[in-house]
Amino acid sequence: AACDPRKFVRIPAKHTHGRTHTALFARDMKLKVISRSGRTVLPEGIVLPADAKVSDLKKIFHEMKRAYYPTRQRFTTVATKDAPRGVALEDAKALRDYGLVDGDTIVFKDLGPQVSYKAVFFFEYLGPLLAYLPFYFARETIYGKMLGFKDAGKAPLEAQTLAMYFHTAHYVKRILETFFVHSFSHATMPIFNLMRNCSYYWTFGAVMSYFINHPAYTPVGRTQMLAGFAFSAVMQLSNLRCHIILANLRKDGSKAYVIPSGFLFNYVTCANYCTEIYQWLGFNIATQSAMGYTFMCCGAAQMLQWAIAKHKRLRKLFPGTDGKPKFRRPFIVLPPFF
Repeated sequence: AACDPRKFVRIPAKHTHGRTHTALFARDMKLKVISRSGRTVLPEGIVLPADAKVSDLKKIFHEMKRAYYPTRQRFTTVATKDAPRGVALEDAKALRDYGLVDGDTIVFKDLGPQVSYKAVFFFEYLGPLLAYLPFYFARETIYGKMLGFKDAGKAPLEAQTLAMYFHTAHYVKRILETFFVHSFSHATMPIFNLMRNCSYYWTFGAVMSYFINHPAYTPVGRTQMLAGFAFSAVMQLSNLRCHIILANLRKDGSKAYVIPSGFLFNYVTCANYCTEIYQWLGFNIATQSAMGYTFMCCGAAQMLQWAIAKHKRLRKLFPGTDGKPKFRRPFIVLPPFF
């Protein structure tokens, strides 16, 4: 039987073993693509197999619009009364899972230039690590020759030395976790986040170091200092344990939500945030740095928002009905207060 050429669409040429060929596939679904403002993005539409996944959509869209690589793309369904912003299309799902059929419309958003999560984490943690050290190791040059403070050449105090070790160890730990512990639900984030996060971490790292290593710095009592650093060390190790637990939640590669359990997660929804905040509390008790407390409070405010959102999500996903476990935790992020 003769094939109707209208049922096929030509897709971009591909190279295999040095030869170029053009593939054909049945035109099962043709979608209209518009921007969030309603402008038509692809006048000719985009043609896909009926069983295509969202990841297939992104690959073909990239072939048609080379500037928009897959991680830069975000597609949603058209806004409805029930979903005013539309429903985001997830890479692993099929288009038909969203009820999309031939002739439907999807909405495209350019997420902008992207950078990998690992790159963002690496640079945002490397910055404060490096920004802190010159104020300790080049004290005489920075405080004396450059800024004209007296006694810049005197030996560092015990509190200053321990603070340098603890600050350095914290960010070395974070960098190692980035490459060997953490798993990320998304491969990339907007490059703007890199600049914003680096500005935050690098600035606080430098300013904290400036005041802690200043020649006029006055330490707290030795008992308070050692107690603070000891508490900080326990929290750092606990934070590592929490991160390992989170990394092992989904060994099968699934992205489904799971209730974290074990260790502090049996009592605190976001035990990883809890130990992070308390680690800096111990550091600040030992150093009594105003900028250190400011840094801790800024970070805690952000983590508190994330923790509340996660707590609400887990309670909604695991209500204890329909065979699902019931999510119960006495604290959200800061025991015994919250």
